[in-house]
Order: sequence, then structure tokens, then C-alpha cells
Amino acid sequence: MKSKPTRLTANSYALLALLDQLGEATSYEIKAAIEKSIANFWPVPHTTAYEEPARLAGAGYLSARQEAGGRRRKVYALTDAGRAALREWAAEPTAAPPQLRDEHMLKAFAGAPPQPLLEQRVAYHREKLDELQGYLDDVRGVEGWTGSERALIAGVAYHRMMLELLEQVSPAAEPS
Repeated sequence: MKSKPTRLTANSYALLALLDQLGEATSYEIKAAIEKSIANFWPVPHTTAYEEPARLAGAGYLSARQEAGGRRRKVYALTDAGRAALREWAAEPTAAPPQLRDEHMLKAFAGAPPQPLLEQRVAYHREKLDELQGYLDDVRGVEGWTGSERALIAGVAYHRMMLELLEQVSPAAEPS
């Protein structure tokens, strides 16, 4: 009986793309890298860093080797099949439309007092802007990180745009 091919999800491709840049990594290193990169524009459950590598290795998209000493962690890397699957997926000229899931907007819709929400959201966007700008400064011009650089440029622009938007919808900006 034939086994079903392993279905690759958006999170699978996120993991493949991350390992394409890192070369090889343990699950812990994958989790840390996701938090500094992909999670800024694609929410990834923490379990993805621990369960998905083993699943993809079982399907032949990743190799896995166990460290000889120390904690004997598994180290994962892309195989040729994983790299081919990633390149094929990335080359597809379509992507699902973006989804907005914003509790701030939901609370505004429900009639929440705007100022406390706005203050908290402005602080968040300023902090993320500084964080992403720091990451961008680190990877700008580094060979092999062009995709990350583009995503970071978009992230920086997004947080700047959100700060401008929040300024426009602030109660202080409303005409009297």
C-alpha cells in the first residue's frame, strides 16, 4: 500500500525557508530564529519548531543528525528535496490574501475608550519599529539574506505606516 505524500503547509515552508538561510539548526535555535524573523509577519506556533522538523525529516525534506556529545540534540538541515520544494513553492506567482486579526480593532468596533488602546498600540509599534530596524541594520548587504532584508524593509514600513495611521485616528486628531 502506498503511503500518502507529506502535505506541506505554510508553516512547513516557513521552516524550510528559515533553514535555507541558517544552514542547520536545532529545534531550540529554530524557535529563537522564528521569534526574531518570521513571527514578525507570520504567526507560527512554538510547537512548529519542535514537531515540524521531525515530520519534514521523515518525509525527506530535512536531514537530521544527532549531536555526538553534550545534550545530544538533533540538528536539522535542508535536503535537496526540501530545497526543491521550497524553490517551487516560492516561485508560484500567487499567495493567499492577507488576514487582519487585530484585537485593538475589535475593541474599537465594540466601543472601547480609544485613548488607552492607542497609547498601548503606539508604544508597541515604536518598539517593533526599533527592533526590526536593528535586525535590518544587521542583515543589510549580507550575502544570502536578501529575502530577510526585503521582509524587514516591509516590516519597518508597516510599523511606520501604522504609527501614521494611529496618529490620524487619535481622538486628539479629531476636529472639534
